[in-house]
Amino acid sequence: MLVRLIYASRACEPITQELVDTVLATARRHNPANGVTGVLCHSDDVFVQALEGGRDQINHLYARLLQDKRHKDVVLLCYEEIGVRQYSSWTMGKVRLDKVNRSLLLKYSSTGVLNPYDVSGCATVALLEELAAAGAFAVRD
Repeated sequence: MLVRLIYASRACEPITQELVDTVLATARRHNPANGVTGVLCHSDDVFVQALEGGRDQINHLYARLLQDKRHKDVVLLCYEEIGVRQYSSWTMGKVRLDKVNRSLLLKYSSTGVLNPYDVSGCATVALLEELAAAGAFAVRD
């Protein structure tokens, strides 16, 4: 059974390109063997990540992510059974949301800034779906 899990978290320190590269490299190294696909979005201090794969694999991965000391305030935004993957093209795609057109962010929030803590989980899911459909994810495998 396939599931999709989307969560948000706050970085414990400012998000640097080095940190993002490390997270992506780890995901790209481990995800294929575990059948996990997904996308990572970030601003200067907030991560949003969507993970897709088998229920057991995603649950185990999320449990490990909850222990990761690089972030805090982890909030589960969406967990659902899915028939097909939305992010099947990426072992882990990425987009820096502060580089996304502000009007797209305004479509889903009151401020035009990524803040999944102030919008519904459904709004964050819709934003990710629109970013995927528009080809906004910067790194494809």
